[in-house]
Amino acid sequence: MRCRGNLVALACCTLNAFCVLTARDGVAFPLVVRPGDTLAGIAQRVYGRVENERVLATANGLERTGGSSIVPGMRLEVPALAYRRTMRGDTWTELATLLLGGPERAAALAFANDSKPWLRPTDNAEILVPYNLRFVAEDGDTLPAVAKRYFGSEKRTWMIAQYNAIKDVALAPGQVLLLPITELSLTEVGREAARAAWEGWSSVGADRREQQAAAAEALPALLANARAGRYVEAVAQGVALLAGSDLTTPQRASVQRQLLEAYAALGARGRAADACNEWRRAAPQARLDRRELSPKLLAACAASP
Repeated sequence: MRCRGNLVALACCTLNAFCVLTARDGVAFPLVVRPGDTLAGIAQRVYGRVENERVLATANGLERTGGSSIVPGMRLEVPALAYRRTMRGDTWTELATLLLGGPERAAALAFANDSKPWLRPTDNAEILVPYNLRFVAEDGDTLPAVAKRYFGSEKRTWMIAQYNAIKDVALAPGQVLLLPITELSLTEVGREAARAAWEGWSSVGADRREQQAAAAEALPALLANARAGRYVEAVAQGVALLAGSDLTTPQRASVQRQLLEAYAALGARGRAADACNEWRRAAPQARLDRRELSPKLLAACAASP
């Protein structure tokens, strides 16, 4: 099924883990202007970033009409991020083609997710998909000026050029660019506005991404406790992470590896065997190397199914 239109695209992307966004598909929700509203106020309310006033203006074609004035009752489209769960074998080039409309956008997608285009995405990670903001150039516009205006630095000129497969920094009036905007995380007020606009909207993708980020911060403490022999604390931390977080596959493997260590040290052989089984399932490349694993750990793994 192809997602067409803002609300339908939003439905597809939140209900279908394998949805496809193209450069023509935007994830946005409608918001009706209230008395006293300004674009800056709306940006602060839904994003927590007054700077996104410009994004709202551009997304709704207000700048080209001679200003960004809004009136009560006006219906605005509020851009938002989409999310997608990665699968084993995904590449940034393939994901960029599917989600953003072209392989030349792989670098922007990878950098938006704290990775590099030549690396493979983390398996089972919740990645964010930038919003393709449609920008129409006016007389005198240049790529460096656009980079400064929307990304805060002229250093992003190369990214816009690559993203749109162009070389000239000068822009012709009426020339259309797509700008991959990532600073669109919604506040709780923004999420409620999205839910009110579309009853089935869910923030599950954003929630998963936040859980994985929190797990990345918690894992060093788990590792430190296991290495220091604080096995009870390590078990408590590991169990909590597995129960309360939607982890990436490498994160799950790391937690199970530390639980194997802790359970084996505490004499919980059955649980240690289960942890070893889950560790090797999440990390099939892991080897039971006698130089890295103690006899107690090897015995626990030998007892696993």
